[in-house]
Amino acid sequence: MLRLAKACASALVALFLYACISASAAADVTFERAPLSIVTADGKTHAFTVELALDSDQRAQGLMNRREMAADHGMLFDFGTTRRVMMWMKNTYLPLDMLFVRADGRIVTIHENAVPLSEAIIDSREAIDFVVELNAGTVKRLGLAVGDRVIADRIGGK
Repeated sequence: MLRLAKACASALVALFLYACISASAAADVTFERAPLSIVTADGKTHAFTVELALDSDQRAQGLMNRREMAADHGMLFDFGTTRRVMMWMKNTYLPLDMLFVRADGRIVTIHENAVPLSEAIIDSREAIDFVVELNAGTVKRLGLAVGDRVIADRIGGK
């Protein structure tokens, strides 16, 4: 019985240390912020402040473990190359709208209301360069659509 108790205690300590290390590593990931606009087909411009996920650690962290985000904020993922992208919502508590964007800034695919904590794959369905994540409901509220244009310093200049 004593051996089992020691084994359980060791397992709990290991789990605690793993959680601390994981949380610490996640806390070390920081993001720059930048302005981003979306221009709709009818000419309306919607302004956002986005965090930039530029390297592999930032892209892996994304918006995971966050519980809130301002209505005019989001995240811009820059993949550094044109490719098909697959994402998921594991460890992401915020429901999100995802805009899949080509290098020229055109939105080519939209995934609305991504389910928090889901491990279901969200597929860009074609080669893209960027993903913009916004609070769920933003696409519907602002009337965003495929073909609309995303404008940011990182987009269009590649």
